Amino acid sequence: MNTQRSPRTVRFGHSPDPDDAFMFYGLASGKVAADGYEIVQVLQDIESLNRMALEGAIEVTAVSFHAYAYLSDRYLLLPCGASMGDGYGPIVIARRPATLDEVRDMTIAVPGRLTSASLALRLALGDVRTEIVPFDRILESVAGGASEAGLLIHEGQLTYGQSGAHKVLDLGEWWKRETGLPLPLGGNAIRRDLGPEAITAIGAAFRRSIEYGFTHRREALDYALDFGRGLARPLADRFVGMYVNQDTLDYGPRGRRAVETFLTRGHQIGVIPHRAPIEFAVL
Repeated sequence: MNTQRSPRTVRFGHSPDPDDAFMFYGLASGKVAADGYEIVQVLQDIESLNRMALEGAIEVTAVSFHAYAYLSDRYLLLPCGASMGDGYGPIVIARRPATLDEVRDMTIAVPGRLTSASLALRLALGDVRTEIVPFDRILESVAGGASEAGLLIHEGQLTYGQSGAHKVLDLGEWWKRETGLPLPLGGNAIRRDLGPEAITAIGAAFRRSIEYGFTHRREALDYALDFGRGLARPLADRFVGMYVNQDTLDYGPRGRRAVETFLTRGHQIGVIPHRAPIEFAVL
């Protein structure tokens, strides 16, 4: 009699971007396994993943740290998989050279209300006017004149100059000056109701996937290039290196303090209406 249990299917969401793809390569390729679990990728932009998590509609997912303030009752943060900008981060651009005061009077295209970039924008510039534009269309919207200014995430941080847009402020630079800490942008959250055994197994497999990418960088980067929206290999390599590093394997005290500071300041300025408890899974 065959008593072997079928693998438990677990959906794991991540953005279709080179850094997330690089982290996930070990699992996606089958080179890393989560014994007893079938990991199914869900590819969505980060704001869509944030919304899915708000509804509890996905078991494990990349999320914005801003969004996690509204998810902590249902999800734990995994202690690996963070994307932080240590002295660099989302970039505010305009279609013409502009000062910070001028940009404060513009309507700024942002990639979603719950993105960490949008919270960082509010922390830096105050209660500015914003409009939602898909993250991969913000650069063309500004360069083409449809938007006065925009907030770039992902590879747009490296390519905006090719479109003739003008950098106004790097929010990661600003945050580092303000706090001395990296700017926390995205993490990975796992639903509490999966239970301790599943949380440990899936979290440990994800960490091994990140480690596999580090030790097999060329093949992991080859996979990540498929998610680069035409990004040349040198730029893709640079972008992955910005957001997938040793801090990605474990936040460490400095990374955890960065998240705490970021969400606390979001509460202090009234963007986040409550103090957000931050709890990490133990792997």
